Amino acid sequence: MMSREQNDYLTRTAKGEPAGELLRRYWLPAALTDELAGDRPLVPVTLLGESLVLFRDESGKPGLIQRHCPHRGADLCYGRLEDGGLRCVFHGWLFDTKGRCLEQPAEPEGSRMHEGIQVRSYPVTETNGIVFAYLGPGEPPPTPALDCLRAPESHVFSFKGLWHCNWLQALEVGIDPAHASFLHRFLEDENPAEGYGKQFRDRTVNTDIPVTELLRRHPRPDIRVERTLWGLRLISLRDPGDGERMHVRVTNQVFPCAITIPMSAEMNITQWHVPVDDTRCYWYAMFTSYGDAVDKDTMRAQRLAEHELPDYRPKTNASNSYHFDAQEQRTRTYTGMGFDINVHDQWACESMGPVQDRTDEHLGHSDAGIIQYRRLLREMIGHVEAGNETALPLRNTEAGSVTGPPAVDAMVGHADWSREWVDAELDRRQSAPWANPSGQ
Repeated sequence: MMSREQNDYLTRTAKGEPAGELLRRYWLPAALTDELAGDRPLVPVTLLGESLVLFRDESGKPGLIQRHCPHRGADLCYGRLEDGGLRCVFHGWLFDTKGRCLEQPAEPEGSRMHEGIQVRSYPVTETNGIVFAYLGPGEPPPTPALDCLRAPESHVFSFKGLWHCNWLQALEVGIDPAHASFLHRFLEDENPAEGYGKQFRDRTVNTDIPVTELLRRHPRPDIRVERTLWGLRLISLRDPGDGERMHVRVTNQVFPCAITIPMSAEMNITQWHVPVDDTRCYWYAMFTSYGDAVDKDTMRAQRLAEHELPDYRPKTNASNSYHFDAQEQRTRTYTGMGFDINVHDQWACESMGPVQDRTDEHLGHSDAGIIQYRRLLREMIGHVEAGNETALPLRNTEAGSVTGPPAVDAMVGHADWSREWVDAELDRRQSAPWANPSGQ
């Protein structure tokens, strides 16, 4: 349990709030590149409670600036993309991607008033289908060489979804290895060949046993947590009991608000949980293939079938009780909420309330990852408050050397599991010529 003040300390992300100031020290996903497609490349963005507008100028350069015109407060999302920037349709003020006011056509001829007008603007960069933004002070941090960011565009598919809950409870479901044996338990195993682009549908590496079967049979993993250059590594061990094999699942918390987890024998997911405000967040996922190029058409169709545009709101949600089916719960799935594990996670996080009340929470041994992450989060917030930003993961001089991070789901030898999971991961990553096989 924690006090309400401690809970606020970790969850509130507005400018000036401790957690918000920490998150502002990192590149965060702001939109999908797909959202800037078409003949009017402009999309409203709310990030860390700030109302912004993301657009491309006529040369294709992206810019992220405040949403409301500094003249009379009109909404720039309805502006005209012309003359090298975004023009407010109220009085014609024109802004470039850096937030500089270029023109004020209603002002007297020769007026230089526009030279003193500067709206809030933030650096942006695009990588593999996601537009990242930096909302913090000073120079942005280096971009780490995570596999999802340095893989060729052909091998990465990106998507997002909106959840109505605080970012922290959304992130914490991804560093809770024990929940998969329950929340994602399927009472019958699907054909792995029909599970492309879907987590837990494959067979674990080095065995023909479906991952779903392993999770169902062994609900008490031995969870070990290690600090790393990127945040945390979580190792979940499930012992089949034959004295010869050990099931090892390695996942990662990538600081401050992402996870990297194995999705299948050939694919990992890196997923950020980014605050819209304190009661809503987006998950942004990069699916990275270590084998063949990603079948983006299939994966996009799968996910668009489950989401409403333009805000990527899940069609299955609290308003329709997550399509809960009591008969299905008795016979097919543990939740009774279908076979999409995103829906399972969404229900778990949203059912806690907009901001989880951790004053009535009781953590156990299986929550080791959550306990260690909250400790890390408090420590890093303290470093920001003390002005010691070089102590932050992925902000220091070592950030550029971070690759991977390794994530694997494998059955290995019982006695040498700590070595053999690394070998299994190296074998998989070596199949991709762009991947660094050195392991970390």
